[in-house]
Amino acid sequence: MTKVVFLPHEELCPQGQVIDARPGETILDVALANDIPLEHACEKSCACTTCHVIVREGFDSLNEAEETEEDMLDKAWGLEPESRLGCQAVVGETDLVVEIPKYTINMVSEHH
Repeated sequence: MTKVVFLPHEELCPQGQVIDARPGETILDVALANDIPLEHACEKSCACTTCHVIVREGFDSLNEAEETEEDMLDKAWGLEPESRLGCQAVVGETDLVVEIPKYTINMVSEHH
């Protein structure tokens, strides 16, 4: 199992959380399966940026971002070199440390 550490986020995960994930799962699916309500307004179709995350450790172990994801990330609030869309970033064999940005560009929370 790969450990995914979600850093504290004042609304979604105030204490932070350490989760055992199976390689092949997306960061978004890991979060949702463990009661971290990471937004995903486009229903995981790589058509928005609401599941934007910053991978603080383990970034290079993720699958490579495709052009569609790169294009969407250009629109994300707080974009950093280690930014990924949680719906597209697939967990590998290396432990990850993930930060959920404070804001998204979504004007309405979808509460899936």
